[in-house]
Amino acid sequence: MIYRRKYHPDTAKPDHRHEIRYSGTMSSRPIIVWFRADLRVHDHPALAAACRDAEQIIPLFVFDERILKGKFASSNRNRFLLECLKDLKHSLVEKGGNLVVRSGSPETILVELAKESDAKAVYYSGDFTPYALSRDKQIEDALKSHDIEARSFGGKLAVTGVMNIKTTGGDPYRVFTPFWKSWANVRRRDVAQPPHSISLPQLTVGSLPALDDLTTKAELSDAAAAGGETEARNALSAFLDENIDDYGSTHNDMGADQTSRLSPYLHFGCLSPREIETQLPDSAGARAWHRQLAWREFYYYVLYHYPHPGREFQERYRDMSWVQDEKSLQAWKDGQTGYPAVDAAMRQLRREGWMHNRGRLIVGSFLTKDLGIDWREGEAHFMQWLLDGDMANNNGNWQWIASVGVDPAPVFRRLYNPSSQRDKYDPDGTYVRTYVPELKDVPDNYLSEPWQMSDDEQAEYNCTIGKDYPEPIIDHKAARQEALERYRSQ
Repeated sequence: MIYRRKYHPDTAKPDHRHEIRYSGTMSSRPIIVWFRADLRVHDHPALAAACRDAEQIIPLFVFDERILKGKFASSNRNRFLLECLKDLKHSLVEKGGNLVVRSGSPETILVELAKESDAKAVYYSGDFTPYALSRDKQIEDALKSHDIEARSFGGKLAVTGVMNIKTTGGDPYRVFTPFWKSWANVRRRDVAQPPHSISLPQLTVGSLPALDDLTTKAELSDAAAAGGETEARNALSAFLDENIDDYGSTHNDMGADQTSRLSPYLHFGCLSPREIETQLPDSAGARAWHRQLAWREFYYYVLYHYPHPGREFQERYRDMSWVQDEKSLQAWKDGQTGYPAVDAAMRQLRREGWMHNRGRLIVGSFLTKDLGIDWREGEAHFMQWLLDGDMANNNGNWQWIASVGVDPAPVFRRLYNPSSQRDKYDPDGTYVRTYVPELKDVPDNYLSEPWQMSDDEQAEYNCTIGKDYPEPIIDHKAARQEALERYRSQ
C-alpha cells in the first residue's frame, strides 16, 4: 500500500503512462480547454498540457440545459457552479486569459468554436458516469470528423486509470476493502503545475448568466457554503491545520462538526484529489480521511463497470416491495418525523445544502428501513438539495444504506435506531439543538425521545409534543421487525 509505516502518498512513484509530455514545439493553432467538473487552475492536467502544447488556449465552459434542468437539477448546485465559474474566470484573467462562456449543446458548440478559432484540439478532464461517457464519445466523433483532436486527461480522481484496477481473476471489484488495498498501491501521476500566463486569441468571450437565470429562490439553502477554488483551498488549508489529525476519532461527532466539508469542492473539481494526497500529514486521522477519498473513487468505479444506477446492485432486491406513503415521505423531507436526530439532519440539508455524514446514514436508514420507502426517493431528494450531489456517490451511498448495493453486510448492520444514534453521536445535544430549536430547552435525557416527557415536563421545557414538536410518525421497534422480515422474504 502507499502507506505502510509512513503515510506520504506523494512519495509513491508517478504513473508515467499518464505523465504530461512536452515536445518542445508549441503549436501556433490554439487549443480549447473544455472545463466541466474541474473548475480550478491548480493541478489541472488538461490545462497544463494545453499551455505547453500551444501558444494560445481557449478556456471554455458550456452551459448545457440537459444538466442544468435535467433529472437531478438543483438550484443549490447551480448557484455553487456560478460562484465556481466566477472564481475560475478571475484566476484566468489574472494570468492574462479569460473564461469563454457559451450555452447550448457541447457537441455543437465545440465544433463551431474550434472552426471559428482554427483550434487544433480540445483538451478536457475525463469523466466516468454513463451520461458523460456517452456524451464524450459523441463529441469525440464530431470533432474527429472535422479533423480536430479530442484528448482526455486524468484529474477528476486521485488515481488515473482507476477503472483498470481488477481482481487477480481479471474482474472488476465488487467489494470496497480489496479495491481500496489495490487502489492504494497504484502509481500516482505527478501533480501538474498551474500555468504562469495564458494567451487568449481574439474572439467573443461571452458572459456568465445571472443567478435568477439558473436558480429558483425557494430552492436555495440560506446558509450554503460559497463555491470556487479560492474558497476550496482555504477550506482545505483550515482542515489540514485544525482537524485532519483527529479526523478518525471525531468525524462521527455530529455536534463537533469536524469533518472536512470538502465534498462540494471535490464534486465541482475546485480541488484536485491527487494534490490533496500530497499534502496529507503522517497521522491516523489522515489515513482515515484518505480511506474516505478511496470510497469516493470506488463509487465512480462501480458505476463505470455496472452502469445501471436506477436499479439495485444486488439482483435479489430488484423486486423489493417498497411502501407508498406520501405523508411520511413529506414528513421525512421536512424534518418533522418526531425523531430529533432524523429531523435535525434533514433540516441541516435544507439550511446548508449539506449534511453531516453520520446524519446521512441515520436519515437513509430511517427512510428505507423504518418507513420502508424506496431508496430512490431519498436519492432524488438529496440530489435536489446537496451541493455535493454527485450521481456516483449519492447513488452508491443510498444503495449502501438501503442494503441493496455493493456492501455485503447483513441488513441489520445498516438498520439504525435513531434514538441510540443521537445518544452516541450527539451526546450533549449540540447538533439537535442547532437545527431543531423547538427542543432547545429539553434536557439531554429526553432529547432522543422527547415524547417520553410527562405533560408537566413538556410544559416546564417549553415543548408540547404534538404541538411544538411532532409525535413520532412510526414506532422504531415495530418498524425494525417489519424491515427485517421484508428483506428476509426477498
